[in-house]
Amino acid sequence: MGLNESPLLFNFEIASSENLTFIPMAVRFNLDRFGLRISLAQWQMLPLEDRKLLARFPVDEDTTIEPNFDHALFEMLRTHANVEPEWFSPDEAPAWRDTAAVPDGVVHQAMVARLRAPTQEQWAQLDPFQRYVLAKLSRKPEENHDFVPAMSEFGLAISGHTLS
Repeated sequence: MGLNESPLLFNFEIASSENLTFIPMAVRFNLDRFGLRISLAQWQMLPLEDRKLLARFPVDEDTTIEPNFDHALFEMLRTHANVEPEWFSPDEAPAWRDTAAVPDGVVHQAMVARLRAPTQEQWAQLDPFQRYVLAKLSRKPEENHDFVPAMSEFGLAISGHTLS
């Protein structure tokens, strides 16, 4: 599987990423997949074309399909920021991979946003990248401004949102 024709951005990310000023979910997915961490400042040191290229890498769990994300990131950071990403051990069984249960963080984030949490059936029907996104947006206890737009984009918040 090769690079996508254009950066992978959800509709909810287009406004919030401000022309890739912030790290898009596709890049976050690949960072987590390869066990790499970069700061927002390091991301912003990269030229826009490099950020666009990194956002074009596939979002597939099989690291053998497109193993060059990590190499490209290393080279770009060395060239433009004279730094290297930090390594960590990726979670072997992240909650978003489990289709049998909606992660507690997603349930909590839905409650904070006054939304109905996805049912287990709805959760299982999401594609793995969508589950990753909702789990990533739910990792902190405070409200995430992208959670409601993501739920809506994934077809999960249309009838459940209450304004009280």
